Amino acid sequence: MPTATVTTRRSSKRPEERLLDDVDLDLVAALQIAPRTPVNALAEVLDSSASTIARRLGRLRSERLLRVVGRLDWPLITTENPRQVWINCVPGRSAEVAGRILELAEVQTLLLTTGKADIYCTVYPLLGTDIFDLLTNRLPGIPGIVSTESQLVLRAHTMGQSWRLHRLGAEQTERLREHAIQVTGERLTSPEQLSDLERSALELMAANGRITAADIARELGVSRSTAYRTSQHLLECGALWPRVEIEPTLLGYPLNALVSLTAQPQAIPELLDTLGGHPSARYVSMVAGSSSVIHYGVYRDEEDLARFITHDLGAFPGVTGVDTCVGVRVLRRHWTARDGVRLGPRLDGFLRRGAHDTTEPGNGR
Repeated sequence: MPTATVTTRRSSKRPEERLLDDVDLDLVAALQIAPRTPVNALAEVLDSSASTIARRLGRLRSERLLRVVGRLDWPLITTENPRQVWINCVPGRSAEVAGRILELAEVQTLLLTTGKADIYCTVYPLLGTDIFDLLTNRLPGIPGIVSTESQLVLRAHTMGQSWRLHRLGAEQTERLREHAIQVTGERLTSPEQLSDLERSALELMAANGRITAADIARELGVSRSTAYRTSQHLLECGALWPRVEIEPTLLGYPLNALVSLTAQPQAIPELLDTLGGHPSARYVSMVAGSSSVIHYGVYRDEEDLARFITHDLGAFPGVTGVDTCVGVRVLRRHWTARDGVRLGPRLDGFLRRGAHDTTEPGNGR
């Protein structure tokens, strides 16, 4: 009977997944393709009304389930490539140690894990950071840490903003891509290339990836045309990429896993391409260390992860070793705190940090 079918489908969902219905999920999928799409255009693509889309988007924001932010380009906020760090702790002290690590502004993402390490985090050498001191003194000196292993990211093949919830049809996707950001300008290589106006606009756009030119103009006291030209230039040169912040658990992907791979050197480029195109991929990188490639992915369940390891990785002849670490709790993702599936405070002010900044990271910044 239809009623029984509906009941069974609902009961199979986790409680957090029930926070979103089909309209919400379609909206999330649309924003992942083109985060700055105007409400009216979203309504047209999703065959809904502008008032409904605006109301749904407002609810997701107010309930801290979704946020559109801006990812700043690495050369504007860092002095070199990031590290991925694996940490082992004194038994029973992982949560305490994680709390101390969260005081470090350089820590972009942090998970409590099981497997070869108790904690996994990504560390970005922000402007003004002594990365050697951070990795050899400040971080391992936190009480309760037994050992750390850091791996330098050589190539970041796939980033978090590339992960998609595949729900929309080809025609809808194509219409949304008309609103997607196209990088056509020359990439900035240093924060010194930013004017004061561009720096201020970037800070606003990093906090709110959907901010309008009118709002930027009002905040910075400039004309709307100036705000529009400035924001468009920053988007078109790739200084900032809008991205949707939402926990994958809400979308039916509650299992986080970090798969460290060793591979034959000549196989690494193809492996990066293959993993980067996998639907689970959130962060795929080539690293220098005990691994060759790290695949950070999200999965529907344990069987989904098992298929990825045995079928997808098993079919790749260049892989010589696999080590899987499972995330049991996400505490920070892209500098945004996580409270279960709800988004917490977000760190900012990266563009104000500089070589002469003597403020210790984590002390209220």
